Amino acid sequence: MGMYSMSRPTQQRTMPQQKPPKQYLTEQEAIAASELFDLFCVATTMRQILGLHRDMCDILGLRPAPINEFYPMLKAKIRSWKAQALWKKFDARAAHRVYAKGTACNGTHVLVIGAGPCGLRTAIEAQLLGAKVVVLEKRDRITRNNVLHLWPFVITDLRNLGAKKFYGKFCAGSIDHISIRQLQIILMKVALLLGVEIHENVSFERTIEPSGDGFGWRAAVTPADHVVSYYEFDVLIGADGKRNTLEGFKRKEFRGKLAIAITANFINKKTEAEAKAEEISGVAFIFNQSFFKELYEKTGIDLENIVYYKDETHYFVMTAKKHSLIDKGVILQDFSDPAELLASVNVSAEKLLDYAREAAEFSTKYQMPNLEFAVNHYGKPDVAMFDFTSMFAAETSCRVMLRHGHRLLQCLVGDSLLEPFWPTGSGCARGFLSSMDAAYATKLWSNPRNSIMGVVAQRESIYRLLNQTTPENLQRDTGSYTVDPASRYPNLNRTAVSPYQVKTLIDSDDPKVFEQPIAEIITTPALAEAPALLRKSRRSTDIVPEALLHWVCTQLHMYDFVKELQEPADILKNGKSLCALISRFRPDLIDYSATRDLTLAERNEVAFRILEAEYQLPRIMSGEKSVDLEKVDTRHWLHYLNQVREVFRGEVPYLKHPKMDISELREKYRLNNAHAQPDFSKLLQLSTKPKYPKAKSPIEDMVDVPQVVQRRSVLDEERVKRVRRHEPAAGGPAAASSPQQGQTDTPRRAKKRRNVEKAANIVHIMLDRHQSTCIVINELSDLHSEVFTIYYLCALMVFCIFRTSIRFTNLTTFTHTNVCYCLLVHHWGFIKKKRHTNINLYIHLLTLRFAHILPKQFVIKRQVP
Repeated sequence: MGMYSMSRPTQQRTMPQQKPPKQYLTEQEAIAASELFDLFCVATTMRQILGLHRDMCDILGLRPAPINEFYPMLKAKIRSWKAQALWKKFDARAAHRVYAKGTACNGTHVLVIGAGPCGLRTAIEAQLLGAKVVVLEKRDRITRNNVLHLWPFVITDLRNLGAKKFYGKFCAGSIDHISIRQLQIILMKVALLLGVEIHENVSFERTIEPSGDGFGWRAAVTPADHVVSYYEFDVLIGADGKRNTLEGFKRKEFRGKLAIAITANFINKKTEAEAKAEEISGVAFIFNQSFFKELYEKTGIDLENIVYYKDETHYFVMTAKKHSLIDKGVILQDFSDPAELLASVNVSAEKLLDYAREAAEFSTKYQMPNLEFAVNHYGKPDVAMFDFTSMFAAETSCRVMLRHGHRLLQCLVGDSLLEPFWPTGSGCARGFLSSMDAAYATKLWSNPRNSIMGVVAQRESIYRLLNQTTPENLQRDTGSYTVDPASRYPNLNRTAVSPYQVKTLIDSDDPKVFEQPIAEIITTPALAEAPALLRKSRRSTDIVPEALLHWVCTQLHMYDFVKELQEPADILKNGKSLCALISRFRPDLIDYSATRDLTLAERNEVAFRILEAEYQLPRIMSGEKSVDLEKVDTRHWLHYLNQVREVFRGEVPYLKHPKMDISELREKYRLNNAHAQPDFSKLLQLSTKPKYPKAKSPIEDMVDVPQVVQRRSVLDEERVKRVRRHEPAAGGPAAASSPQQGQTDTPRRAKKRRNVEKAANIVHIMLDRHQSTCIVINELSDLHSEVFTIYYLCALMVFCIFRTSIRFTNLTTFTHTNVCYCLLVHHWGFIKKKRHTNINLYIHLLTLRFAHILPKQFVIKRQVP
């Protein structure tokens, strides 16, 4: 270190205070992290998902961060075979050129309002682009039961994000819909695993403009003292639905004929009768008049259309005519104003329930007689009636604000941007398209060489296409969709709106913005090779010492020593500020309470070392010189403190959450608490071990008989069985030729036949000799003996190495085979069976490869269900 190093006694005192980064996990930590990951994948509530993810990150020593700082570390530490398929999906997605290896939005900070499907989808794309993403959600539960229709590209998009890994029933067969609740769960898990930071029970109120006090754009939230209120961002995404809390966006109304929609969710008990009920993907009166006429004649219910989807609930959405609602007593009095007509005081809740149930029973041909309403988050039957006579859409999709050199891009997505028409099922698809468009605008915004008016003009040009989209007029290759609009819209005109038409969308205190030259938009990331700090410093060319001091005092307001900070130099002379600042944002790096016994110089020395090791900030002085600052240029230490501020400006202070109790989850998902699940995190490492020495064959280990006698008796018995198989039951021409089959075999075929016989011998000995059991394999009685042996061998190997039993139950044969192949290929380095490889020959090779680990005392019983 030269002159910046401390004496040996000082190093012995300071070094223990700096927590080394957790690069390696102990065996217990690896097992715990693997168990938390498995529970995370099957969690079904927001509290479970967020709690398990936070506990897993604490064990792994990770915090939500841009994708290149979070995902590679998570991927390296979670090596279970369940996670490998998911990482493969993420790697394929992140490898698209449009993301520039996670550097397209490097240094950009994004705040997303709302953790709905569109908000989470936008957060995922921004995270893949390399931005720091924080999501706010005012609820702490996922309770929306309504079902969404999915366009083909949405199904492909979700599959590419690993939706099947979290929800195995996703769009199985011809299913093209999913519940909002399940979709939120999938997207939330994907976002968290990529590094998105999500805060629940936080409501966005308004934006706080920069005032030259050292802070950039921030958000006023409820509760007001939440750590998110210190987060400074460059891009603000409004995804809070019709609520639309972002100011400055004008909305236009599309008014049509009176249309009253009713949505109803019934409990799906998954009975045989419910399974027989056919879905109704969308029936309008004009296409099936007889159905609606019969419905009106028998029940008095007059509908314009109806949709029925079978998912976690039985979901019905219908458009009812006003006169039938009045006749059935649902609406008490007739009013011309839709708001008065559908006011809660003018609607009979009981009659509405009867109306929805009767329509549902008739449309399903009374195949579900005992329909019970699902319960919403208010604890009431999940039935709603609303008016979509008038639909709203934002006039513009984005706005720009500039204050004191700080830029802010505001974008709307989902229902906040364009309210969907329910019967067409376009809400989710157009919402996802708007999310990708907003992410693309964020990418262009992150490049300072692009003009502000040019970015806004291109975003508005793309927005003009959104309302016209249908599954038919999008690009055919749904698998190649990315944030680049050219991959989705076939007739894209990026210059439909000129830059001079969007001047009204830019609110700036600097008139020079409008004099910025309009050049061609650059889609490649700027200064990809330069450190992020160099690009962040573009916000202000001059350092204001008072603003720097105010920022530090605000961040450390909970400490008593803040009163001592009267000048910017006191931040260093105090000796406590830097350690406290690091501990506030990264308590995993330093424990502030453990530095109380150190001198002022030693505290600064610890802080300098952490900032240099973790954030690549080169030191400009030693700890001793930082206390007096006599021989240090003022510009140098001011610039250093400004760099420290830029490092933490885009971070959210650490918020400690209570540790989640997973005992109930262990019991619910039948996870054994006494010993954890087998850990396969080191599968690839074990493949380099030297091969085992030769051992006796499995027949010699299992059967205690002389070798020659055993071989002859078994082969004779198998030869007789083979001859009998070739003899037809009632005689015929084949009977005469079968005994000579072995004599006419070529040497190659004869060798193959002997291999088959040898494998069959091993199989029968395994099944015949073993009576008791310590591993149970259920629901496999219909399998061939050869396939059963693969499962048997894998069970043996798992028991011998991990000393725990493996249980194959309630899974398909295809799933079992994949599990076994994963163990054979990744852990023991065995070659996976090819399609054309003979199964008997493959089993024979397996038995020879693992003959040494087949213990005599290990037994198995094949149960018949």
